[in-house]
Amino acid sequence: MNLQKQEKTVLKIIPVMLAFFAMGFVDLVGIATNYVKADFDLSDTVANLFPSMVFFWFLIFSVPTGMLINRIGRRKTVLLSLAVTVAALLIPVLNYSFVSMLLSFSLLGIGNTLMQVSINPLLSNIIKGDKLASSLTLGQFVKAIASFIAPFIAAWAAANLGDWKYLFPIFMVVAVLATLLLGFTHIKEEDMAAGRTSSTFLQCFSLLGDKVILLSFLGIMCHVGIDVGVNVTAPKILMERLDMPLADAGFATSLYFLFRTIGCFTGAFVLARFSSKKFFAVSVVLMVLSMAGLLIFDSLTLIYISIALVGLGNSNIFPIILSKAMLYKPEKKNEVSALMIMGLFGGTVFPLLMGVVTDAMSSQTGALIVLSVGVVYLIFLSFKLKEDNS
Repeated sequence: MNLQKQEKTVLKIIPVMLAFFAMGFVDLVGIATNYVKADFDLSDTVANLFPSMVFFWFLIFSVPTGMLINRIGRRKTVLLSLAVTVAALLIPVLNYSFVSMLLSFSLLGIGNTLMQVSINPLLSNIIKGDKLASSLTLGQFVKAIASFIAPFIAAWAAANLGDWKYLFPIFMVVAVLATLLLGFTHIKEEDMAAGRTSSTFLQCFSLLGDKVILLSFLGIMCHVGIDVGVNVTAPKILMERLDMPLADAGFATSLYFLFRTIGCFTGAFVLARFSSKKFFAVSVVLMVLSMAGLLIFDSLTLIYISIALVGLGNSNIFPIILSKAMLYKPEKKNEVSALMIMGLFGGTVFPLLMGVVTDAMSSQTGALIVLSVGVVYLIFLSFKLKEDNS
């Protein structure tokens, strides 16, 4: 009987994990932006509109998604997110233009917002108790696989199929499969009406009047801004300094996500033994070393090491800040959670600023200066975490 129950649980987890994989499709925006920039001969300012369009929707749809979950349930919200993701991936297949790519990336961002808010609670309906944390970690690992392989698929498609855009239909097939599997999977959900305390924009934004919540929100913005910024800029640095072709330079994005994934798994063990404040400080030190290296070095090996360091350093910033904010105001957990998800809007702000400064300086050094400002804020936040933690 126990074995049967485990088999049923595994059958329910598989489609959810495939949905986690589809969640990682949002990170294709980094390598895709570089190809779109080359295809349409865009400036950095204009090209960086694409990642900005993806993360803009976290500001708009985070809280409404929470309200939607209360009405239609978690599984249906995840299914809706997958449907929107499929539509986003289909657009470049049907039409490839500047406008269609803006629309595609916007839908990718909307679908990812729906997914981020709904999929973790959905998994909690399948996995209970102390096994939930490891299951969520597995989900993040599966998501990271999609982020890691996207540049390789784009480069392989460009070299072997003659067009990098085959990345979109390949990922779309997986998204359709995830939709079908989850659609035919029955997952018993808790009574959503029992905990109906829908957050509103006013309730969420009023929390920014609290110093700890405001600092945490800005920390999330910087974390995501650095994440998206490195994703987009790493290949450009190699192309600018070493004159590498884009297909080869795209490996820098995969390297970043590889070490970010390693950092996530390492963090799960380290955080169980050591203070989150100390681990946060060590993570920030790695990012400082990375920014220094990226600003100074012209050697391929040293640039790769610098990219690996920022991947390791930035991998656990989000969970540390999020957990501190939610523990700080446990009675406002829903509002704090929605507000922190809104902080993913940093993925819009940073690329826009990076594009403007890069074009003004005619060098990727401009983008690194903006990223360094984000790292400087995290240095400041590491001291505030020490001061405010009891």
